[in-house]
Amino acid sequence: MKKLTGSFRYTQWDPWLIIVQIISVQCIMYVSLGLILAVLGQLFGDNRTLDHIFEYHEIHVRDFGGRMVISSFVINSLVGAAVLWFVVERTKQCLDFSCTWHFIHLVICWFYNGHFPTTFSWWALNVACVTLMCVGGEFLCLKSELQAIPLSLGPKTDL
Repeated sequence: MKKLTGSFRYTQWDPWLIIVQIISVQCIMYVSLGLILAVLGQLFGDNRTLDHIFEYHEIHVRDFGGRMVISSFVINSLVGAAVLWFVVERTKQCLDFSCTWHFIHLVICWFYNGHFPTTFSWWALNVACVTLMCVGGEFLCLKSELQAIPLSLGPKTDL
């Protein structure tokens, strides 16, 4: 049963759609993060391992490798804003999907390291990235949602 909620869109509770969107966002974000790390690592001659993605001790500003990981996460959060725009397409859901991606990343990092992430740099980077991803996604989705709906009285197309 579809409900009209006072907007031009029909909405309904569709858990399968939400699950598929979560899986899509997770996969796209990890692939893009891996590609960004690979490109930056290739350009600057740094080793690329899963530790760069999941090991929270890799996030630091002491050397170039740590700064490269931080830059990769920041660039990936901008990619994440575009992913939210294409996959989620709703301003109201950007915060939910941004937090979901980072929560799942926290659980994976916790499992990968064998203990809960405790470094300030890991938490600061992830809070900054979830904020950047959410605000960027909301901006892009809102821009699309606020576009005028064409109401031309020109010739009708055959549907």
